[in-house]
Amino acid sequence: MFSSFFKSCLYVQLSPDRLIVRDPRTGKQFAEIPEVGIAHDPKTRIVGVGAAARSAVAGLNGEVVNPFAHPRSLVSDFTVAEQLLKTVVRQVLGGTLFRPAPKIVIHPLGDPAGGFTQIERRAIREMAFGAGASKVVVWVGRTLSDEEILNEKYSQEGDAE
Repeated sequence: MFSSFFKSCLYVQLSPDRLIVRDPRTGKQFAEIPEVGIAHDPKTRIVGVGAAARSAVAGLNGEVVNPFAHPRSLVSDFTVAEQLLKTVVRQVLGGTLFRPAPKIVIHPLGDPAGGFTQIERRAIREMAFGAGASKVVVWVGRTLSDEEILNEKYSQEGDAE
């Protein structure tokens, strides 16, 4: 019971048009276009995410990248996608010193012909682990409610892994 107080869980929905990272316990969320502002001088670094990405690179030697914008695959740039997710997870969870690694339920949106490939599912899973997850569930199906996330009532339905 005491340990469940410290456990955190995040619900992540991703698509080329929107990245939503929500903490179902607190209701805090990030919901914006999944763009990353990257500056290249003096070293490569993220200078902004979401709506702030474009203004953050203005006047810098940089670019704006959407790591989920590709016509044939959900993840077009794994490294940038992982860094974007890591940055947003930190924003949503806050900057506490002893923050345990969250469980992440990641929900790729869209309906590609034939479904998501094994390679896409693995990339999505690895991206969430790289963002700091202790456990990852890739969920393909309907949108889950906060109650379902917190009570883990999704594992019997859809295509959870």
